[in-house]
Amino acid sequence: MSTGRVEAFSDGVMAIIITIMAFGVTPPQGADLDALGEVLPSLLVFALSFALIGIYWNNHHHLLGAAGRITPAVMWANLHLLFWLSLVPIVTAWVGDYYSESLPAAGYGLVSLAAAGAYWLLVRAIIGADGPDSDIARAIGSDVKGNLSVVAYVAAVGLAFVSPYISYAILVAVALMWIIPDRRLHRAS
Repeated sequence: MSTGRVEAFSDGVMAIIITIMAFGVTPPQGADLDALGEVLPSLLVFALSFALIGIYWNNHHHLLGAAGRITPAVMWANLHLLFWLSLVPIVTAWVGDYYSESLPAAGYGLVSLAAAGAYWLLVRAIIGADGPDSDIARAIGSDVKGNLSVVAYVAAVGLAFVSPYISYAILVAVALMWIIPDRRLHRAS
């Protein structure tokens, strides 16, 4: 299978995920700031989730652009990533409804952590397919940014029980760290 087919399938799934999230956004039930304030938490978590999916979409594009071979292990690792990303609309809606509660914040952090772990597995599957001297293996290197993200997501899950707002701040910080596409992969693709 070509990398293009896997990328096209993944693009479609990620587009559907964003569409499902967008259908969950409700407009304010009035034309004043109070009405906007009532839906603001949902809009903010939607923006974070949209950015999260967009970051994965962008980096996934560069990752597959640098990949040489698609093996069954790569396909399964890719599906594993898409599974965790497909849960983002669920935790987005949950946080939107119960943003001041710890468990939804921890759930969002847990799904983010699982998606990061799944992306790590996908990278390792591609390196396994292409070899330890491949462009991707050289580009990823020690993956400080990826490892830091995992540590931050673990912290976001645990600290959600101290304050969900601390958890959200960590989640936003990780998104900001990744908002610029992974240049290591961009150069390799």
